[in-house]
Amino acid sequence: MRVAAHVVLVLFAVALQASAKDDDIDLDTPELLEKYGYPCEEHIVETEDDYILRMFRIPYGKASPLVPGQRKPAVLVQHGLMNSADDWVIMGPNGSLAYILADEGYDVWLGNIRGNWYSQRHRTLSPEQNKFWNFSWHEHGIYDMPAQIDHVLNTTGHQQIYYVGHSMGTTMFYVGMSMKPEYNKKIRAMFSLAPIAYMNHMISPLFQLLLINETTVNSLVLMDLIGVSKFTPSQEMIRLIQPKICKEKAITEPMCTNVVFLICGFDKEQTVKEKLAAISAHIPAGSSTRQFIHYAQGIDRGHFRQYDYGIVENMRRYRQRVPPDYKLINVKAPVYLFYSLNDWLAGPKDIDRLYTQLGNPKKKFKIEYKKFNHLDFTYGKDAPKLVYRHVLDLMRKYERGDL
Repeated sequence: MRVAAHVVLVLFAVALQASAKDDDIDLDTPELLEKYGYPCEEHIVETEDDYILRMFRIPYGKASPLVPGQRKPAVLVQHGLMNSADDWVIMGPNGSLAYILADEGYDVWLGNIRGNWYSQRHRTLSPEQNKFWNFSWHEHGIYDMPAQIDHVLNTTGHQQIYYVGHSMGTTMFYVGMSMKPEYNKKIRAMFSLAPIAYMNHMISPLFQLLLINETTVNSLVLMDLIGVSKFTPSQEMIRLIQPKICKEKAITEPMCTNVVFLICGFDKEQTVKEKLAAISAHIPAGSSTRQFIHYAQGIDRGHFRQYDYGIVENMRRYRQRVPPDYKLINVKAPVYLFYSLNDWLAGPKDIDRLYTQLGNPKKKFKIEYKKFNHLDFTYGKDAPKLVYRHVLDLMRKYERGDL
């Protein structure tokens, strides 16, 4: 599928002594859906600033077939940093949210933000150009998310949709709803899985490394290792992070070759070993360096604010020396927060702060399993029981008019 992915696969095969190859390693989202007997539509969405995004629609499930004339409630499911729509289907029909939602009777839309391997197109720019990658999650929030929401509404004829976001998929929601508050009325309810806005209490080794070096000369070395605009982690960068979480002969040692697990952590007990190779073959799916720097700025300064370009450029763009904070009070759509105590990125104290700042927070759900981490919300073997069933219960209540 990709050279880096196959290298990781070999490492996993040795580490896990796998005797059989998982066919899902080489399948993309449409192919995975076809394999498991689910319908898939591909939709092309163009943003206001000329990026071209691919969305995948699952209009009905095997357990909830389409009835002529029936219009199912729609839900937009948005992936996190360095990920893609693959997140929501890679664990198979019993473990992935997309299949579960489709079988529960929802019209499921899987988003792909600019920069991941499904959405590396632009009207005039090539992904080979640095300018293509000049975006952070700010642009995801003010361009990508609104374009996807409008496409779903225009296609389905609905006035409102549900929104489920994981990690950066929540960040972009808060950005978009604060900057374009008119979109709040288009959301029936939003479910934030491992939500990220404030990051004062995160413990991710990679982000800590960015934070330490951001304002020093060493940042130039780090940026060179990462890549100027496109996030393409080098072996040198991985070796900088490995000592923080990788121990000799540890069961997690093979995970340390994958930068995503280095950022978010690895929960052995929630891991479906048979799916590790397939998961690693689908991440990282592409991102920009600026996305990481934007998060690092929030960690350093304790704010949830727009990108800091430096005083001169800030004065030109914002007419002030520092970037403006996002007005979370403008997020009026109903928001439900799902968080865990072992999340390296979304710390409980930061979740509490976010909850108090939102314009219409409804409830916080703490995952009862103490070791549940950031990636377990998408890949954890108990995610359907610990997370998805609560989301579905809330959505059913909205459909019944109980909320």
